Amino acid sequence: MRAAEIREPGRPPVVAEREPPVPGDGEVLVDVLAAPITPLDLLCASGTSYFGTPATPYVPGVQGVGTVDGRTVWFPSQAGMAPGDGSMAEVAAVPEDSLVELPDGADPLQLAALGLSAVAAHMALSWRGELVAGEQVVVLGAGGVVGQAAAQLARTAGARRVVAGARSPGARERAERAGADAVVALDTGDVAELARRFADAADGPVDLVLDPLFGAPAAAAARTLRPGGRLVNLGSSAGETCPIESSTIRGKSLRLLGYTNNELTAEQRAAAVAFVAAEAAAGRLAVVHETVPLEDAAAAWRRQGEGTAAGRIVLTPRPPG
Repeated sequence: MRAAEIREPGRPPVVAEREPPVPGDGEVLVDVLAAPITPLDLLCASGTSYFGTPATPYVPGVQGVGTVDGRTVWFPSQAGMAPGDGSMAEVAAVPEDSLVELPDGADPLQLAALGLSAVAAHMALSWRGELVAGEQVVVLGAGGVVGQAAAQLARTAGARRVVAGARSPGARERAERAGADAVVALDTGDVAELARRFADAADGPVDLVLDPLFGAPAAAAARTLRPGGRLVNLGSSAGETCPIESSTIRGKSLRLLGYTNNELTAEQRAAAVAFVAAEAAAGRLAVVHETVPLEDAAAAWRRQGEGTAAGRIVLTPRPPG
């Protein structure tokens, strides 16, 4: 079979012929239709993640969509985090109890692009952030997959207003396409200026901030929260530290909450994937993505890592149809 291999940490994968996997106890073989290149894949393959340097060669891909016995399924993997291979191959061996069957009408490519990023958006809003209909939400990093999904999911959950924050013009355009009521440019590190922009875009005090960025944008958005408001952090792409002031937190008794998909139980994750799939199949959830044949994995990997791709890149070992 054809597969992408990470042969050296920090280098793009090489597409090569490999022996098909042999399923172990409790595993089934999945014919892979779609395998997204995610930030977690890039991090694990760099050899600098908190999971340690992966044993090479290995097939990357921490999630994918494929078919088993005529069923279309989503599946996870531990590729790059633990020994074993992932989704960027024509066939993957997957624990059967980790499969999530997808509904009729679900687009495998769209579901692969959404994947665990949309799960994070959904669970950070609903489970961790306790979003209630009628509340006002600020979504930071709204041009990324998590942010695009969060803007749409907040709307369908009943948010009265969604204010997005995004850095580049392209990211702001994606946030607008995701249905944000207003989009704030995050093109400065001046916290006071960003806070002013958020306040101007908001309809009064904000109830909930969803934050995959941290850094100055999170500090600015926190200033717009109402007393008792919540900020859920699920990333740090703008900085590992945040200049939020103690008085901002104490003065309004704010709740600062962390979120990671790693804390979900298998049952929670499966239910969240099923929810995301149903929303996508109903036409209420979609993110910008592009599809690339598995043969072009190396170039696609570079573009995703450099941030020059138009959206989430999804590799197609076995294109649908």
